[in-house]
Amino acid sequence: MIAALALAAAVSATPPRIVIASDSTAANYGPSQYPQMGWGMVLKCSLDPRVEVVNLARGGRSTKTFIEEGLWDQLVAQLQPGDTVLIQFGHNDADTKKIVRFTDPNGAYDVNLRRFVADVRAKDATAVLVTPIARWLWENGAPKDAHAAYAATIHRVATDLKVPLVDLDGDMMAALKARGQLASRGLYMQYQPYEGIARFPEGIKDDTHINEQGARLGAALVATRLAKLKLPLSRYVHPAPLDNQARLGGPSCP
Repeated sequence: MIAALALAAAVSATPPRIVIASDSTAANYGPSQYPQMGWGMVLKCSLDPRVEVVNLARGGRSTKTFIEEGLWDQLVAQLQPGDTVLIQFGHNDADTKKIVRFTDPNGAYDVNLRRFVADVRAKDATAVLVTPIARWLWENGAPKDAHAAYAATIHRVATDLKVPLVDLDGDMMAALKARGQLASRGLYMQYQPYEGIARFPEGIKDDTHINEQGARLGAALVATRLAKLKLPLSRYVHPAPLDNQARLGGPSCP
């Protein structure tokens, strides 16, 4: 009993870690891949410096392939009591071209999310479900919802299991609408040849992946939600501004 109390006291005195399970939109990228960045790279800019971010997001993964490749088991094996695990999948679960990634939003996707939550809780850690960040898609002058069925499943699982939820999809869509189609283009990997991006001399049109400004905005949106969730982690969260995203040429903090 004394040992258990001592462990609980030690956990409460230690700033909690954040562990990220996700896809390319949250993943780490090296300097050679700039300006592409994942929001997980700059989440630290909204946190107390003592909070460690363990970013295990991996490009191209769905809930299905994250499990099949052993990435989820590797994550669970290194969880510590008091960790907060941010779980964001959906982009690749909806991929019907690379069918190995696909999951039915009302079938395997639902089952996988429930497994993730149960596994995290079994390690005395906190699961937080995150809807997939919005894509830069527009229809009739408004952002188009690209993740409706998957976001709905996340909301349902969160309600059923009483899991904290970060609605990054909805928040990013609202941010896109507020900025407008032209200005919000600057948050994604959307470049013309004349913009002089070394990696893409002929330009690139990618409506899914975010650049530095998109990553910084995404991270600030996630942090804004985390700060309001009343988690043990929340008192260590100090959201970066949602406007005037910095461009520092990498994942450093202003």
